Amino acid sequence: MMSDRYRIIHCLNQFFGGLGGETEAGLAPVLQKGSRGPGQLLERLFPGAEIAATLICGDNYMATNTETALEEALSLLAPYFTGAEAERPSLLMAGPAFAAGRYGIACGAICQAIAERFGIPALTGMFPENPAVSLYRKEVLIVRTAQDVMGMEAALRDMASLAGKLLRREEILPEQDNYLVQGRRRNVFDPETGARRAVRMLLQKMRHEPFVSEYAMPTFDRVTPAAPVADMGKVRLALVTSGGIVPQGNPDRIQAASAQSFGTYPLKGLSALSSVTHQSVHGGYDPTWANADPNRVLPLDAVRELETEGAFGSLHEFYYATVGNATSVAMARSFGREIAQRLLADGVQAVILTST
Repeated sequence: MMSDRYRIIHCLNQFFGGLGGETEAGLAPVLQKGSRGPGQLLERLFPGAEIAATLICGDNYMATNTETALEEALSLLAPYFTGAEAERPSLLMAGPAFAAGRYGIACGAICQAIAERFGIPALTGMFPENPAVSLYRKEVLIVRTAQDVMGMEAALRDMASLAGKLLRREEILPEQDNYLVQGRRRNVFDPETGARRAVRMLLQKMRHEPFVSEYAMPTFDRVTPAAPVADMGKVRLALVTSGGIVPQGNPDRIQAASAQSFGTYPLKGLSALSSVTHQSVHGGYDPTWANADPNRVLPLDAVRELETEGAFGSLHEFYYATVGNATSVAMARSFGREIAQRLLADGVQAVILTST
């Protein structure tokens, strides 16, 4: 019979690990004995659990150097799996990361790597729209959490409950244990035939009664296209990009992945971009050619030619830029809403949106 005492490895980013904020996001993995930050609450919520060590890594370091960071982390943890079996960790828990994309990538990556290398269960917690969910949900157990840290206690409570079931080798189900569906199918026997179940659900739907489909269909946003521009010759046009083209030095420190912000940059007096003035900070493609000629992603040179030819009225004197790489739908929607409001206030009637 398995012991009621569980040794756990907990993974946190630099902020929750107490090592600093955004200035320390480039921190390489470090290992500290015992619990830190949320881990102390986790121990109170998880009877019998003891956090043997806390692995801490900077958000940027893990998101932009994933393979290197994972090998460093696994090397730090290896000694915990070479001692007496009774002293080895039983489980790894990461986060929760909530809606933070870079943190989510770190949590998902370390959970998958630990499970594969050391053969122990691993789980994390994320808001369903965290971009890391689509990357790791099939391989990693991800508990559904609130969007931000206000949901910390509830997230840790659900993570502890799921962890306990895993360690006791009990059956787990997404609906009962509040983890995100992994797309796996399981055979079950039901006393009612499929035809009867289908008719019952149809009648419930017709009576506007609640019911749960046995095969959940995906949902997609439907965006109504804007009306065509009536007279381009009078239009004020703006450039917007998710391709990560920013002034040299990245003054707003836009992240290479899972962007948390966008930047507003001047175009007045510029006929084209150059490698001296602008660069790509996008972490999802090889930026070599974009850095050599940033017009390849933000085509200011071509747009200025069209402006001179009278193809449109005038070019807005600012452009907006962010990075689309692993940026959450919720964050991208927020960016789009705010940028659109600013453009409308500035009298812009049309936008060219470039990506990669």
